[in-house]
Amino acid sequence: MCFIGTLLFFILSDKRKPGCPSGWIRFGSSCYFFSVESKSWDKAREFCRTTEADLVVINTNDEKTFLLAFRNQAVWIGLTDKAQEGTWKWVDGSPLTLFWEKDQPDNGGGRVSYGEEDCIQIRNTPGFWNDVSCETSLRWICEKGATLFV
Repeated sequence: MCFIGTLLFFILSDKRKPGCPSGWIRFGSSCYFFSVESKSWDKAREFCRTTEADLVVINTNDEKTFLLAFRNQAVWIGLTDKAQEGTWKWVDGSPLTLFWEKDQPDNGGGRVSYGEEDCIQIRNTPGFWNDVSCETSLRWICEKGATLFV
């Protein structure tokens, strides 16, 4: 009983609050980094991972709306069908929610000049997603959980 009482006291008196590193923006329980440089999808993901994050996984319409307010051009998100054509997966393995642009994904519409389109960008068209070659150089958004600070 003493242990449970002590644990309950700790939980109720915990003054820590979720926060984000400098240069990151908090929304809900996540922190977001909006790049100012451009890289391929793989290089963007590599950058995110060096910061203990990953490319953003968009789970809700509220999160989608939040992200759109901070970007002014096409950006990489953490959605790809690189493992199996036509099977879209988030980088964290979570279920897929779609906000495709009209007639997307199209894997280049059969045009050889576009190459394989296995990675997803949020396009300039507000809130719509488009498949594009993973080698395209774009800005990106990283996401990680907010940490607790005293």
